[in-house]
Amino acid sequence: MEAPQPSRRTGGIVTALALAGTVAAIMQTLVTPLIAELPQILHTSSSNAAWVVTVTLLVGGVCVPVSGRLGDLVGKRRMMLVCVVPLVIGSVVCALSTSVVPMITGRGLQGMGMGMIPLGIALLRDVLPAEKLSGSIALVSASMGIGGAIGLPLAAAIAQYADWQQLFWGSSVLALIVGVLIFVVVPDVPAAAKGQRFDALGALGLAIGLVALLLAISKGADWGWASGTTLGLFAVAVVALLAWGLWELRTRDPLIDLRTTARPRVLITNAASVLIGVGMYSFMLIAPQVLQFPKATGFGLGQSMLAAGLWIAPGGIMMMLVSPLGGKLINARGPKIALVCGALVIAVGYALALPLMGTAWGIMLAGIVINSGVALAYGSMPALIMSSVPVSETAAANGFNTLMRSLGTTIGSAVIGVVLAHMTVDLGGYTIASEDGFRTGLLIGCGVAVLSAAVASLIPSLRREPEAADRRPAAADQAPARP
Repeated sequence: MEAPQPSRRTGGIVTALALAGTVAAIMQTLVTPLIAELPQILHTSSSNAAWVVTVTLLVGGVCVPVSGRLGDLVGKRRMMLVCVVPLVIGSVVCALSTSVVPMITGRGLQGMGMGMIPLGIALLRDVLPAEKLSGSIALVSASMGIGGAIGLPLAAAIAQYADWQQLFWGSSVLALIVGVLIFVVVPDVPAAAKGQRFDALGALGLAIGLVALLLAISKGADWGWASGTTLGLFAVAVVALLAWGLWELRTRDPLIDLRTTARPRVLITNAASVLIGVGMYSFMLIAPQVLQFPKATGFGLGQSMLAAGLWIAPGGIMMMLVSPLGGKLINARGPKIALVCGALVIAVGYALALPLMGTAWGIMLAGIVINSGVALAYGSMPALIMSSVPVSETAAANGFNTLMRSLGTTIGSAVIGVVLAHMTVDLGGYTIASEDGFRTGLLIGCGVAVLSAAVASLIPSLRREPEAADRRPAAADQAPARP
């Protein structure tokens, strides 16, 4: 396969793809300021309103790997434009919703657009020269965290000073802008796996397994981890994913090539990605609560949602600043070193958070350090994946890696949720999470980050394989091999 000629409009391409990733990530945090008010807004119960958050996770988990494979089959740019459509329609449906069912439908449509992030990362390999690839991958990959950190205060400000519908009208406009930028700026590249068939049965099997697994993890605390519903969903997930795996190994054109995924370099990178997701989300779950808990608790800082978001926002800005440096580190030392360093920086951030949790400045500083580590880690993982898979599987492999990160954040949310639910204090007749619970959550985040560094250190050096002739090497390939 002849590699496409790199475009000269590299700055515009990277900007468009980074903005696409940021907007997609903003969609996930969009309803955070509304969570407490959703039951009143939608005239429903708190348990029903919780599906407004859960459905985006479930649909995104299913659609990300499917969008990646379709990107390899029909073209990554084309699939990114397709992903814009449900983002726009979903935002409009949410803006017009007055009850829970349309809102859940709209949020599910928004989840369908999450595939833009791995598609954009994979597309960089096709359109950028090798010397600019690592830094660009780092920035676009970090857009997931940037969007979350910046989107929270932005959404809180809109929710506090305007009608809540403006959140969704604004998101629809942002999605339209992204679609126009992709159409105008991003070049069309021939599909790397053109001519292969789409594995519809594999997509269905993966969807069943993922929905059961993610639903059990995300709702297990509410339903009870030993309840029949939760255990039944875990059983369905195990059976469905095992059957899916057997099918993928036997079919000619699998949705995800499990033989490629099982290569040590890819497998260990995905394992580290899950741990990084857990480590990243632990702080994102704890920091806003500590900032917003009333001062009467003795450890809460009494900040409004908007103020809490503004204290957290510098972490997202730091991700933008660190991402280019991460690209340089990848070029100089290789993506494995960058991933290990990122995980260790995250651990240092948690170590800082423990003694500094009593002040907003301390939480902001810890967030800056943790997000700096996330930027290094997020930039290195796609570089590791893309340097280890054929061009025809780039988008699918990146989609699977993104799924592993999302699985990590889901596990992190469940674990920290269980800790905070069991370590509580009574205040004014209400039961709330205790200071010890928050500190335990920070210790878990620190330990998981250290564990992810240890796992990443086991990633083998890149070895050229016979089929490597049909690959276009990522910039990571150009870095000297490191043990």
